[in-house]
Amino acid sequence: MPRLNADRRHPVAFTLNGRKVTGTAAPRMLLSDFLRHEVGATGTHVGCEHGVCGACTIEIDGMLARACLTLAVQVEGAAVRTVEGLAPAPGRLSILQAAFRRHHALQCGFCTAGILMSLEAFLKAVPDPGEAALRDLLSGHLCRCTGYTPIVRAALDAAREMADNKAEGATLADATATTSEDTAHA
Repeated sequence: MPRLNADRRHPVAFTLNGRKVTGTAAPRMLLSDFLRHEVGATGTHVGCEHGVCGACTIEIDGMLARACLTLAVQVEGAAVRTVEGLAPAPGRLSILQAAFRRHHALQCGFCTAGILMSLEAFLKAVPDPGEAALRDLLSGHLCRCTGYTPIVRAALDAAREMADNKAEGATLADATATTSEDTAHA
């Protein structure tokens, strides 16, 4: 990474959820702030700003990362995926998002974006997880509303549906059709 001048903003260009975005950022601007304030991707939430709560979890070049621990200038040329990139199409939810809705796996919703990002990556890597494995994964996310039980149920349900779809020849990106009202609640 080149040395950056602290007294000016620097151009940042990357792919966000499949589309090219550009902006400028001070060298110490956090990616979480850049996403929310410069690009308008407000699904990434900022909780603790220390990487502990997991609310800002995103993917950078296919790897999970905490946006509050990443500088915006570090994603130059990278592929970034946020919770807005989980839905397969406008007005539709991913299988995991639909399972969250069915199982009421969110209450205030603040932690949900980060949890969805982590679970999506986990379920791709571990298509048949047990409850203990899911609870271990969720230990990296702070949720003060749900007690995690409905989140675990939703993840197990989504894993079963993904396995059924795979057996039927569908892809993991296939989703359950929803109405725009459903999308607003998930």
